This record gives sequence, C-alpha cells and structure tokens, in this order.
Amino acid sequence: MTPEDVLAQPPRVLSQEQRAFYFEAGYLLVERLIPAETVAGLRSVTDGLVAQSRCETTSGPIFDLAAGHGTERPMVRRIKNPDERHRVYWDYARGLIADVVADLVGPDVAFHHAKLNFKWHGPADEDSVAWHQDIQFYPHTNYSPLTVGTYLADTPMEAGPLTVIAGSHEGPLFDQYDDEGRWVGALKPRDAAGLDLTKAVSLPGPAGSITIHNCRTVHGSPPSKANGRPLLLNAYSAADAFPYTTNPSFTSHARAIVRGKAARWAHHDPRPCLIPPDWSGGYSSIFAAQAHEDAAE
Repeated sequence: MTPEDVLAQPPRVLSQEQRAFYFEAGYLLVERLIPAETVAGLRSVTDGLVAQSRCETTSGPIFDLAAGHGTERPMVRRIKNPDERHRVYWDYARGLIADVVADLVGPDVAFHHAKLNFKWHGPADEDSVAWHQDIQFYPHTNYSPLTVGTYLADTPMEAGPLTVIAGSHEGPLFDQYDDEGRWVGALKPRDAAGLDLTKAVSLPGPAGSITIHNCRTVHGSPPSKANGRPLLLNAYSAADAFPYTTNPSFTSHARAIVRGKAARWAHHDPRPCLIPPDWSGGYSSIFAAQAHEDAAE
C-alpha cells in the first residue's frame, strides 16, 4: 500500500498526525505507550534469561556475549529470537504493537523477527552502533518493513538511545560492505561523513516508550555511559512484502500474519536493494559485524 492508502485506513492506536509524521520523517517516538505491568512482565523474563547466560562462555544460538561477560557479571549484547525463548515475548509481538504497525503498513501485517539488545559501558565505547540501514540485512520486495523498539528500562541520553537521520528513508541506500568486500553492516566512513547531521534526532524515553523506524532510515546509537539498557526490537512488514533472502536468525514465527490476512500478490517497489552475504555459516549480531567478528563476505 502507498502511504496515502495506509492513511486512508482508520487508525487503531496512533493519531493521524503521528502516522503522517512517520511517513515524512521515517521514524516515530511514542512515550509511555506500553503499560507498566506489561513492561514488568517482559523485564522479569529478560532478567531470568540474563541470569541463565551466566553459564555460557561463548556466543551461541541464544546469546551474543560481550567481551567482558562472565559468571559474576553477565554481559549479554543480544538475546536472539526472544519470540522463541518465552511466550511472553511472542504474546507481546502479537499485541498492542501489532496494531501500531498496522497503522503504518496497512491492515495486513507479517512478523519478521525479534531481538533484544543491551549496552554495556566500557572504556573503548564498544557498545556504540554505527550508522546503518536495516533493509540491506533482509531485503524485501518493497520498503514497508519497519522495526518497533520497546524500552524496557528508562533510557536517557547517557544510556545510548536510538538516533535517526530524519528523512533519510527517502534518500539513497548505502553499500554496507567495506572496501575489501567484507560485510560490516554499516555505512562506509566516507558515506557517513556525508550525512546531514543537522537532521540527527536522538530518541530517549522512559520505560514503556516505543521507537519506530522505517527499514531505509539511517540510524545508530551512541555509546552508553550506563550498564544494561534492554531494548526489545520487533521487525514487521506489510503482508505483501516478501523477503528475497533467508534471515540468518531464523525464527519459527517468520512470516506469521499478526494482523489481517496473508497476501496473494507481492507488491514490488522498483527501487533496487543491496543483497547481504551468505550467512549459512552463522551470524551473531550487528555488534559482531561492525567489530569485524563475523567473517561473512
């Protein structure tokens, strides 16, 4: 559906002004949307999984671990596919935020994947996330995919919140391989240097706030000066957007229709999209890719 078609649909959660802003700017922040009891339930399960990670010494199918991770101080960079780790995450993915997504992609909504990222303050600022775009990780037939981030704790500026370049979803897609042909999941330094940083917008918010960004929106996050900062990320698309490539972090819920009905026709956007590398050998996280820990080419 075109933005005009989407806006012609009656809103479920968002205001018409919020929907129009998303299409113009490529992002949205909605503060305190998620009820406190829902956030508390997600935090409780998350805390349990982090405690479980104390037994792990290397990254694996469930956890991506930071360099300083240990039994005494578990430092998880990412919980992979949380929708498969506990029912509370999957119920959340199909709840209120699915209605929010329907307000932005149309009434028929497909789930793509989820992840739960953390930040851990260190001397080298290794928890920063460089400027990047999402769709090159998982190209689709159109550019409806978006990601909803849920702050599970208060996330002020010192906690390294999501930062976006407003309006960049209408700009170019960037090559996220380096000059040696290695996938790094980030803009080349010369491309990043050309960004209009006057349009950079940081999105801090209290627990229960959500961020939304389009798959073409250039975004990243600064280093954290605090420890933790759990951010639950759920990615969706319009049901008529079909992936060209397999998600290396495959979930059994991929392509689950969480609102409306499945599409019989694919909608193709004529604009081209970069194809990611062959991740059949595995993929850890954007943190690993940007740190050159993954060797995919």
